[in-house]
Amino acid sequence: MVLFRRMLGDVLRDARMQRGLTLREVSADARVSLGYISEIERGQKEASSELLASLCAALDMPLSDVLREVSDLVAIEEAAAELTRIPVAAPAGRQVVNSAA
Repeated sequence: MVLFRRMLGDVLRDARMQRGLTLREVSADARVSLGYISEIERGQKEASSELLASLCAALDMPLSDVLREVSDLVAIEEAAAELTRIPVAAPAGRQVVNSAA
C-alpha cells in the first residue's frame, strides 16, 4: 500500500538536505517544532496544508513542485505493485507459485 505521508516526508527531507539545511534551520524559518518536522519527514505524521506551505516557504520550494514529486513517486509505487499482480503463464503440466503473495 502506498502511503502518501511517507513519500511526502522523503521529498521534504531530500529537498532540505539538497539545500544543506538542518532541521533546526527549517524549524526556525517555518515556525514549526523541530520534532514535528522530523516526524513528518519520517512519514509518522500528516502535514496540514498550512504546515506544508510553511515548510515549502522555508525550503524555498514551490508547493506544486513538492506535490508533483510526490505524485511521481506514488505513480512509480503503484506501477511496481501492479507488476507483482500480473499472472505468469506456466509451462504445460507445471504450476507457478506466487512468492509475492
